[in-house]
Amino acid sequence: MRLTTKGRYAVTAMLDLAMHAQAGPISLADISKRQEISLSYLEQLFARLRRAELVASVRGPGGGYLLARAPETISVARVIDAVDESVDATRCGGLSDCQQGDTCLTHHLWCELSEQIHGFLEGITLGQLAARQEVQQIADRQRERLDGGDVFASAP
Repeated sequence: MRLTTKGRYAVTAMLDLAMHAQAGPISLADISKRQEISLSYLEQLFARLRRAELVASVRGPGGGYLLARAPETISVARVIDAVDESVDATRCGGLSDCQQGDTCLTHHLWCELSEQIHGFLEGITLGQLAARQEVQQIADRQRERLDGGDVFASAP
């Protein structure tokens, strides 16, 4: 099973957005700093997430992105699907042409695994992830790291 950077970064950015939703629209620059993801890469991902109606953009000063729905209703699988990512464990991309144009012996096994993985990710929402203690601890460390940098920059 191979989940590429695109899917992992999309889920990470959406979770960041969910965890900071109370602050209003969140800029991609803020997500970029916290998660150490390229701003231009985030712009590409958020264009797809916006088309999938998972996020809404707010223009102007103080603008940024908001979740288009409650985090409890957005599954991890939906985020991955929105950025055209797959959780396909087959070698052939599910096309059944694994072995010189024919189906290999284990093709159906890998297809079933892919379905199980997708089902697992469908059962986990951004709201559930955001509520996890270990995720909150990581977010707190990220805030401290960034706030610590700002404190030193403004010190006399």
